[in-house]
Amino acid sequence: MPETPGHRFTRLVDLMRTLRSPDGCPWDREQTLKTLAPFVLEETYEVLDAIERGDLDALKEEVGDLIFEGVFLAQVASDAGAFTVADSLRYVTDKLVRRHPHVFQDDGEVHDAESKARAPSPRAALDRWESIKADERAAVGKAHQTLSGVPASLPALLRAYKLGKRAAAVGFDWQRASDVVAKIEEEVGELREAVTRHPADAAHVEEEVGDLLFAVANLCRQLDIEPEAALRGANDKFARRFTEVERRFADRGKRLDEVTLEEMEEEWRKVKNEMTR
Repeated sequence: MPETPGHRFTRLVDLMRTLRSPDGCPWDREQTLKTLAPFVLEETYEVLDAIERGDLDALKEEVGDLIFEGVFLAQVASDAGAFTVADSLRYVTDKLVRRHPHVFQDDGEVHDAESKARAPSPRAALDRWESIKADERAAVGKAHQTLSGVPASLPALLRAYKLGKRAAAVGFDWQRASDVVAKIEEEVGELREAVTRHPADAAHVEEEVGDLLFAVANLCRQLDIEPEAALRGANDKFARRFTEVERRFADRGKRLDEVTLEEMEEEWRKVKNEMTR
């Protein structure tokens, strides 16, 4: 019989339990939920990197690493008597069935393809999900707040994007992308004034920079561009071009700290013209 995902997952859970046992690994035993948090974030970014590079072999490995981090967290919680990985899996599967009434019937069976219960569009499916989510929060006495559920721990640019998206869902939004561009120009003007007139007021300058970045994140949302992905692309492009500038000077026997800014800028323009992406 071929192995199923269930077999593999059970094997991973058993391995993690052994690693955390008295006969297991000292490093694994000393980990806590807080010490594991940076590893979860790191693995998430490695998954994103593999996706953006289109490297499916790397993605296969990184997805496994990300799943492992979830199992590790659940084992730490289980050791503390809080919950088990089975509890987490039960919670997410029940939630998926409950929030997809356009796919699953009350008994968990799938609706017929012709069923009127099916969602007519991705937008309709998302609206149903959000409506059910709001009903669930109300049922346990949690007041509905538009911006609730957007974690403060998200990267700031991504959180700005999601906050704007939540606000837009209830109608608090610019009508056109060009309106956001105008807002960005306004924020640039305010930042210019702060830098020119109040350069010593670091807190004020920082606030204006934040307002500008928030407006840019909302322009990305209006244009259906994920800002973190856009910025990662810009980072990669800069790194490629700068590395090429450095390589060209090295070929001439020069280090970057041995050439002038004007020389570097001239070489940068050449590289930029030759490397369009």
